[in-house]
Amino acid sequence: MVPRSTRQRWPLLIAAAVAIAALSACASNTARNPPLTTQSDVDLERYAGVWYEQARLPNRFQKSCVGEVQATYTVLPDSRIRVINQCRSGDGGTKLAEGLGRLAQDGSDADPARLKVRFAPSWLSWLPAVWGDYWIIRLEGDYQYSLVGTPDRKYLWVLSRDKAADATRVDALLDHAKTLGFPVGQVVRTSQN
Repeated sequence: MVPRSTRQRWPLLIAAAVAIAALSACASNTARNPPLTTQSDVDLERYAGVWYEQARLPNRFQKSCVGEVQATYTVLPDSRIRVINQCRSGDGGTKLAEGLGRLAQDGSDADPARLKVRFAPSWLSWLPAVWGDYWIIRLEGDYQYSLVGTPDRKYLWVLSRDKAADATRVDALLDHAKTLGFPVGQVVRTSQN
């Protein structure tokens, strides 16, 4: 039989063990992946337009996309960004998702390469959880290629202005992503037929 005083301490001991494990995981992730840097001096007006996905890390919201993935960005008068994503689904139809983007921070220190995007209905926009990170990590070829990801390294996309992208450029962007700690071995290439 366990003494009463020891039984009363079990919840505290369990909570302490969970807290230590969580802090260790955070410290380990930080050591493994230093803070993610973004492209300097991004001009969102130049970034706007149509982009074709060339590669991505698999994710739940693109699970039904089998090819022809593209995103169209439009800068709105209030500096927010209209996002229209589309892809060809497994049944041959087109899947559309409309969203809204905004700068991740307000004020003079806002970085236009660090955006928050939501695809949830506007009435849910007050919830922080509906906004996802969209960080422009690198631009190449005068806004012809873009490497986009999230600071937790769970999401990654290589985008190009043309459907037929230069494979060497795409590979170079993936190599760069690997140096930043992204699991590029899991990347899938996108068919743009």
